[in-house]
Amino acid sequence: MSDSPAPERPLEQDVFDEWPDAVRALFDGLSLASKTGFTASLLTVDANGHVRTSLLSAGELYAPDSRTLCIALWPQARAARVVAQNGRAALSFVYGEAFYQVQLQMTPLASVAGDDSGLVYLVGSIDTAEAQSVRYARLTSGITFELQGEGKAVLDRWERQIEHLKQAAVAAGR
Repeated sequence: MSDSPAPERPLEQDVFDEWPDAVRALFDGLSLASKTGFTASLLTVDANGHVRTSLLSAGELYAPDSRTLCIALWPQARAARVVAQNGRAALSFVYGEAFYQVQLQMTPLASVAGDDSGLVYLVGSIDTAEAQSVRYARLTSGITFELQGEGKAVLDRWERQIEHLKQAAVAAGR
């Protein structure tokens, strides 16, 4: 038997079923201009077993409570069709120097009166989730973007989308 200390685990893994406070603040629908550039990947698996990815911004994600995430998708997005078929998706992103992957059970949300965006609204409950980081390297970003040209129009659209997600979540009792 050795007296040497146990080796350090290079991988830090935190499992959760409620949004950590900092992540919930990221998805609170507020101060969207300061969250421009954040990108999350919504992963789905279609009927042929192909993994499909939809990239989402903070203007398409809203957490009405600690265990839920509402998502706005364009109706032509493959993820919208796949989620309608199987009700499952995974959201992955980098935030706060960690890689997050959240397994979601998804259901559709009803349309909101006065919303002519054509967007599909979904609500997901956290099934399982984890955040991973390592001591020897610091994650500084994942997929990021810059708004160009019509940036103000995009931010205005995001504000409307988040408002519609909020209304749909309330109507669904979330």
